[in-house]
Amino acid sequence: MPNKSTHKILVVDDDDDIRIIVATLLRTAGYDASTAENGFDALLQLRHAAPDLIVSDLNMPQMSGFEFLSVIRRRFPELLVIAMSGAYASGDAVPGGVIADAFYAKGGQDLEALLRIVADLLQASASRRVAHRTEAAPVWIPRNGKDSTGKPYVVLTCTQCLRSFPLHVSEGVNPEVVETPCIFCLSAVRYIIDFSLSVASPAPQAGQVSVQRGVAKGPAQRESSAPVSWIRESPRL
Repeated sequence: MPNKSTHKILVVDDDDDIRIIVATLLRTAGYDASTAENGFDALLQLRHAAPDLIVSDLNMPQMSGFEFLSVIRRRFPELLVIAMSGAYASGDAVPGGVIADAFYAKGGQDLEALLRIVADLLQASASRRVAHRTEAAPVWIPRNGKDSTGKPYVVLTCTQCLRSFPLHVSEGVNPEVVETPCIFCLSAVRYIIDFSLSVASPAPQAGQVSVQRGVAKGPAQRESSAPVSWIRESPRL
């Protein structure tokens, strides 16, 4: 088993209750857990200190978790990542452009499963970090609107020559990674159009267990009525 006291974990979620529950669970298990309200907040914290593992929600305002994880893999390939969302029933349903080491679906019953996957990832950290260096994370980009003829387009930036160019795209939402050659240097640019605004998490169901059960709270933790038993184990990505 890893020495938990040496492992730092960053929990990223815009929901205050969920952020506190997950961080408290990890601290109770002996990990050094910190929190961030969204992807921008997390990136600012990473400028000062990098954790060993990140647990991130996918549906967040300002910077979606989809875009955040893409940035993490490109800028911090050594970091381990667990993605979580209530919009997908399992890791197999998550779009291929999301690069993470594991996935948790909000709405399950087993909080202990989260601790197991955290421990497993930390034990396999050396091999996972080597694998990360061979994975090319796609660039997540927003839609830029329509041109003068009414056709939708995006602006891509080549990761090799760093020059930007426009590209016409379809009207529909495509949650898959697409590849196109740079018009300047012909290098392949892998991208995915940020569809996070079209993804909705289900509303919490009535009768879920409250935070008073299952999670020990320290003196600094505030009371909350948020559900505890919302995480379940799913296949790794």
